[in-house]
Amino acid sequence: MRPAIITFAASGAELAQRLAPLIGGDIFHCGYNGENARILLPRLFAEGRSIVGICAAGILIRLLAPHLSDKTTEPPVLALSQDGAHIVPLLGGHHGANRLARDIADRLGGSAALTTASDSKFARGLDDPPDGWVLSDPAAAKPAMMALLIGGKIALDGHAPWLADAGYPLSSGGQVKVRVSEHRDPRERELLYHPRTLVAGIGAERGVAADEVIALIETALASANLAPAALAALATIDIKSDEAAFHAAARHFSVPLRIFTAVELNRERYRLRNPSDIVEAETGTPGVAEAAALKAGTLLVEKCKSKRATCAIGRARAPLDPLAFGRAPGLLHVVGVGPGDAASRTAAAVAALDAATDWVGYGLYLDLVADLHAGQQQHRFPLGDEEARVRHALELAGQGKAVALICSGDAQIYAMASLVFELLDAIGPRRLTDAARRVAVELRPGISAVQAASAAAGALIGHDFCCISLSDLLTPIDAIRERLRGAAEADFVTALYNPRSGRRTALIEETKVLFLQHRPPETPVIVARNLGRPEQQVSVTSLAAFDPAGIDMLTIVLIGASTSRTFTRGDGRTMAYTPRGYEKKAVQDAV
Repeated sequence: MRPAIITFAASGAELAQRLAPLIGGDIFHCGYNGENARILLPRLFAEGRSIVGICAAGILIRLLAPHLSDKTTEPPVLALSQDGAHIVPLLGGHHGANRLARDIADRLGGSAALTTASDSKFARGLDDPPDGWVLSDPAAAKPAMMALLIGGKIALDGHAPWLADAGYPLSSGGQVKVRVSEHRDPRERELLYHPRTLVAGIGAERGVAADEVIALIETALASANLAPAALAALATIDIKSDEAAFHAAARHFSVPLRIFTAVELNRERYRLRNPSDIVEAETGTPGVAEAAALKAGTLLVEKCKSKRATCAIGRARAPLDPLAFGRAPGLLHVVGVGPGDAASRTAAAVAALDAATDWVGYGLYLDLVADLHAGQQQHRFPLGDEEARVRHALELAGQGKAVALICSGDAQIYAMASLVFELLDAIGPRRLTDAARRVAVELRPGISAVQAASAAAGALIGHDFCCISLSDLLTPIDAIRERLRGAAEADFVTALYNPRSGRRTALIEETKVLFLQHRPPETPVIVARNLGRPEQQVSVTSLAAFDPAGIDMLTIVLIGASTSRTFTRGDGRTMAYTPRGYEKKAVQDAV
């Protein structure tokens, strides 16, 4: 997750703007009195986000002290002076804070005030190895560090160049024993590091259970006494990229699932120990599990089988970067970003936008989230031709990218979510490529216009309601009229999307006439335009006084039920709401 940069005063805002692109951070302005920081900082801390406060260290300490629990899981927290000259790690020193402090100091020309004993002498702690290395027993690092701080040296068994790079003294007669091995055979009074050099190649029948795949991988590792912590990735053929069990197994071992084509795996055919004509006939390569494992380098464990799955273990010569190994399975986030303002975005939507490599959407929607843009490739589309937009997003994901298809409001309400699944299900000329059809799809709901409009003027959707689009581009106008008639007769609160365009002006006039036949003239109507944007306009009127000529495609109209009411508050605002019947319940309870 991207670091959160917190400011409390205008003097820190300029530094925040300089720092954000340097560390890929998001800026949160908490204002001079910082009232919202009492909620914001604990939430960010609980999410595991690094926090960089441009403020006095005491402010962060007071806000986060009640939420401290386990130092092994707490994220980095740093305080910066407002001129950027001093960077102080407060929490998570051995979990990235010290390194982040050094990085900020280098980029801003300041100094990092490192107070942990190990980091004042060495570039990193023994319990904070670089990516690609895992310390088997983190608790063993503390006594080892104490020995080194009083003059001890490391006796290294294996290859770990980062120790010397961090400034640790090495000697064959050293008192601190450090061993590097993929095997799980810890010994007393030593530090054991597992290099992430192993790849589990996997294959399976369609629909295999996750438990079976996980158990088989564990069996394959145990057969050679290999540590699961030394796994760098799981790997398979691209036609299995959507196998749910493989994704579950990757989550179980906390490693990514990586994909190879049949052509790529077929290049290993002459190194396979157990080629299969049957597998080649089905997949185009004589082996999946062994070939995928061999992509790491050498084969440590030959193909082993369970009832419905296969597994082999390969080994790379050095810790493997999984992002440079094969490609990722495609992932499409269908993201609803709400009505437009940052405060209305869900945390899940923001996380999806952060995680994506590519953003796809109508240009206006991309502009609504421009403050979150951090180098993602943008694919802008004009209004209209929605199918081309969705198809492009799916095909991008089919290339192994993490793609965010951005929609305003909620992606399922008159937006792109249903079209995503329609194309995944399409056959004939509309059929997607096989790679695009296999991508994972995750929906991130957003605040819809009907919710935002109702909330801006009370609670008109407090009882049964429905939504109807008046656009006849995709729906026959007679079908729309029939639905309007049903909503009017059933006494639903009715939200009208796409109520009026330059071409289509008569239907909203018909709608008013229709609803007046089934509603009192004083029925509340909410008219909301440009929701969530600086130009937002929200008004409450009556059905009789409602003027359809004053609305457009940026407007949503909510017509109340016959039971809906309005009243004026002390500040002069008219509020509209629809009771659910609690008044009747209260009377019955009183009797």
